[in-house]
Amino acid sequence: MDLALAGEKRLLQLNELEEFRLAAYDSSKLYKERTKVLHDRVISRRKFERGDKVLLFNSRYKFFPGKLKTRWLGPFEVLEAFPSGAVQLLNKSGQKLMVNGQRLKLYHDGERQEATSVYCLTDPKYE
Repeated sequence: MDLALAGEKRLLQLNELEEFRLAAYDSSKLYKERTKVLHDRVISRRKFERGDKVLLFNSRYKFFPGKLKTRWLGPFEVLEAFPSGAVQLLNKSGQKLMVNGQRLKLYHDGERQEATSVYCLTDPKYE
């Protein structure tokens, strides 16, 4: 093989590799922009008002927390929500605490319906 031809082929490979790198960079940039828009949509929806009931995420590390054990504490009542994202909460014993709003989610009371229907089912008999 001629050395000039091999050198030219190597330069073409390097240019092709550079094009792949730039395409991957552009693709990752688009991906990051899309995920940022989705993330901002979810975060911006979290608006808490005075009187709302919320659950607080317990982020403290425990050695054996239990696989099925919930990591949400509460419910707490919102006393005040600040523009910075901080939220002041009141627990059942009357203590106030200040937490980051990203650690909260709305608590929905499981309101029970009084009207329930009971159906007695029997096994079918085949003859």
